[in-house]
Amino acid sequence: MIRSRDLCSGYGKLRVLFNVNMEAEPNKITVVVGPNGAGKTTLLNSISGLATIHSGRVYFGYRNITGLPPHKISRLGISYVPQMGNVFANLSVEENLRVAGYALDQKKLADRLELVFGMFPVLKDFRHRRAGTLSGGERRMLAIGMGLMKEPKVMLLDEITTDLAPIFVKKVLEKVVELRDELKISVILVEQHAVRALQIADKAYLLVSGTIRYEGDPQELLNHREFAKLYLGVS
Repeated sequence: MIRSRDLCSGYGKLRVLFNVNMEAEPNKITVVVGPNGAGKTTLLNSISGLATIHSGRVYFGYRNITGLPPHKISRLGISYVPQMGNVFANLSVEENLRVAGYALDQKKLADRLELVFGMFPVLKDFRHRRAGTLSGGERRMLAIGMGLMKEPKVMLLDEITTDLAPIFVKKVLEKVVELRDELKISVILVEQHAVRALQIADKAYLLVSGTIRYEGDPQELLNHREFAKLYLGVS
């Protein structure tokens, strides 16, 4: 569904990723883990058109999307939920969802609202509340819901459990599984909670200092005797 080939990217003249080759298969959860500063967010920004591509290619299916502006990539069916600034705090829950679905006609807008409220009943209960009054876990669910309003084929999720209590980490990751199992959406998940994320993944990548150090089965990575050293980038 999403592929990068010999991807070198960053911001302006700064290079963050070096010759990154990755594949996210249809209807699968692909998890990218690694230490802070490894380039995980830059990988998502490269896919979504927000980073500078120095060399290499990014493909959506068989289509080369390298260098396309973010709005065109979004319209192809790739929805990006960033770590920060992903909801409008002064708008209500429903207003946030309607803003995210601005390009839909009224029938599709109503259908997507029903789908999001069905997946996240708490959002339906709080539909008239300002997003800024929600808990951290509820805001993350709203952010995912906003991504769903765009009728995505692929969702890029960046650190969606950061700073959440363990019970909300569990709930949010359960919703990620629902995206795959119920809605048949391909997911690329960048996550600091490596163990929990790898437990729900179909495929794993370990990114350290801008390069891929591991690609393959998530359980194998979890059971690797030097996982901690690999994860910290010291092996």
